[in-house]
Amino acid sequence: MNQRAETAAQLVPGDAPLVLQRVLFAGPTPNTDVDDLYATVDGTSGADRTRTSVQARSGTTVDTDTYFGRVPAAYFARWTTLTGVDLGFEFQTAGRAYAVIRGSDSQGRVHEVTRLDLEGAGTATFTVPLDAYAGGGSVWVSFVAGDADLTVDNAVWSTTAPRRMRAAAAAICTFNRPLDCVATLQTLASDQPTREQLTAVYVVDQGTDQVCDQPGYDRISAAFGGSLAYIRQPNLGGAGGFTRGISEAVAQDNDVDLILMDDDIRCEPDTVLRLSAFASVTPDPMIVGAQMLYLMNPTRLHVGAEYADLHTLRAGRWAGNALHDADMLSERQDRPADAGYNGWWTCLLPAEVTTKLELPLPMFFQWDDIEYGIRAARVGGVETVTLPGAAVWHMDFSRKDNDDWTKYFSIRNSLITAALHSDLDVQTLSTRMFREISQYIVSMQYGLAHTMIRGIEDFLAGPDILHDGGRTALVDIRRERGSFPETVVHHESELPGVIYRELPVRPAGFEPDKNRFDVVLAKRAVVQLAGRVERGCVAIPATDAHWWHVSLFDQVVVADASGEGLRLRTRDTRVARALGMRNLVLRRRFRAEAEQAQQAYRTAVPTLTSRENWERLFTTE
Repeated sequence: MNQRAETAAQLVPGDAPLVLQRVLFAGPTPNTDVDDLYATVDGTSGADRTRTSVQARSGTTVDTDTYFGRVPAAYFARWTTLTGVDLGFEFQTAGRAYAVIRGSDSQGRVHEVTRLDLEGAGTATFTVPLDAYAGGGSVWVSFVAGDADLTVDNAVWSTTAPRRMRAAAAAICTFNRPLDCVATLQTLASDQPTREQLTAVYVVDQGTDQVCDQPGYDRISAAFGGSLAYIRQPNLGGAGGFTRGISEAVAQDNDVDLILMDDDIRCEPDTVLRLSAFASVTPDPMIVGAQMLYLMNPTRLHVGAEYADLHTLRAGRWAGNALHDADMLSERQDRPADAGYNGWWTCLLPAEVTTKLELPLPMFFQWDDIEYGIRAARVGGVETVTLPGAAVWHMDFSRKDNDDWTKYFSIRNSLITAALHSDLDVQTLSTRMFREISQYIVSMQYGLAHTMIRGIEDFLAGPDILHDGGRTALVDIRRERGSFPETVVHHESELPGVIYRELPVRPAGFEPDKNRFDVVLAKRAVVQLAGRVERGCVAIPATDAHWWHVSLFDQVVVADASGEGLRLRTRDTRVARALGMRNLVLRRRFRAEAEQAQQAYRTAVPTLTSRENWERLFTTE
C-alpha cells in the first residue's frame, strides 16, 4: 500500500467531515451551455460565478435546484447509513440576504426545509434530516441577495466521516484516443480535491498513437505527484483494458475502491468525489455508477438507471422510475431507480468486489461491464446504484450506427451473458434472432446480417473463442465485412454511380401492425427476391430506414447515424439467398446446440476469469 493509500484508509477522528458533494456554480471548463446544470440565476442584476463561488447582485436569486446542485436525498436515505446531511458555506454581504433550503418528495412536490438569515460575513451551517425521503426526493439550497450583493464561497454538503475512510483509485482504458485521454487526465489533475482523493491513476494504453507522447502529458503526470501509472499492453478491447486496471490496482493495494473511466469522456471531477463518498457510507459494499450525459446534447441524460433483459438480449433497458433521454434543465429524478448494472464510462467498484470476485470475462468489447455487474449481484450479492448528480459526458449512443463490426461482439457476448445468468430460452431466442437477421437481409444490410450470424456461430463454438481475448475475432469480422459494399461509409461526393443531391427522397409511411410483422417480413422477402420493387436509387432519411420501408426499393442511400457519411444499399438476390439459407441452418443449429454451449461456458468461467488467464493475455502479443 503506498503512502497516499495509507493516509486515505487510516482511522479518522469521529467528528471529521466527509464531503458528499460540493455546491458548484459552473462546470469544470468554460461552457455556458452547461452552467445551468449547476446553478440558475434569476434577477435582472445577474451574478458572477466561478466553479466554487458566486457573487449575486442585489435582487438576484442563485438556485441549485439543478442536476448537479441537488443532493439525491432518497438515495442516501435508502442505501446508506446517513440520517442527515450537513450544508456549510462561507458568505459575505453588506446588507440582508438569506439561504433557503428546499426539498422535494417522490411526486416532485417542493417544500421549504428552512431559511437562514445572512448578515455581514461568516460561516453558515445547517443539518437536513433524511427521515422524510425514504420514498423519494432531493434537497438543495437557494441563495438570495436582498438589498446588497451576496458572495458565497466553498459551499459543501457533508456528513460526519465514517471512522475508517475508504481509499479510491482510478483506471482509464484508452485506444488511439490520446488527446481525449490527456484531456480527461488534465481535468482530474487540475481539480485539487479530486487529485488528492485518488491514491493512484492507472492509464492502460492499448493503442499505437500513445498517450505518453502527447504534448502536456509529462506536466500532467508530474501534477499527480508520482501516483500516475502508465501501462502499455496489446489491444484487448475495453474488457482487457479495464481488467488490467483492476489487476494493477489489486496488486498494489487490495483495499482500494477502483473508479473505471472511459478515455473519451468529458469529465466532471466532482463525480469522482461523489462516487467515493457514497461508497464510504453504504452499510454493505456497492457498485456506485455515474450517469451519462450526452456529449453532443450536453443537458440531456442518457438514462437514470438501466438493466439488461437477458430473455431478449437487450441491454440499456431503463429501470422503473428512471428518466430516459431527458433534458435535465427541466426534468428531475425524484424517485429512486434500481439499476441492474452500470456502464463503465465511469463506475466505482468497491475493494470487496475487485478482490473477492473473479475478473471480467475476456469478451474484448461490449457486455463485459454488464456481465460483471450481473455476476457481482448473483454471486457476490453486491448491488449497483446509479447515482444522480454524479455524471460525465459521453458520446451519444444515437451517433453510433448499428451496422458496424461491434454488432458481432454485442450479439456473441449477450448470448454468453444470457447463458451464464439466465435459463436461456432457446426456442424464443432462436426465433427472435432469426427474425432480426431476416430483417437485415430484406433491408439490404447483408454485411450486418453476416456479422450477426458470425456472432451466433462463434457463441455456439464455445468458450475457446475467448482464448485470445477477442483479438482474432476483431480482425476476422472487420475483414469479412469489407466484402459487403453497403458497410462502407461514403462522402456525399464519392457515392459510386449516384449523385446524391438528385435522388428522390422517400420517407416512410405508416408502420405495420406489430402483430403482423412476420407476415409483412415474409412478403417483403418474396418481393425482394422476385424483384417487384421500385427501380432506381432513392434517398431515405435515417429516421425512416425501417426494414419494412427500405425493402420496397431496389437501391437506397441512407445517412450513417454518426453523421459522417452515407451508405449505399443495393439489392443482391444471390447474397440474400445465401444469407437466408445460412440463417435457416443457424436457427436449427442454435436449437440443437445452445444448451451444450451454455454448459461449456458455465464450466469455463473460473478459468476464463482467473488472474492466471488474464496475466497470459496481458503479455501475449
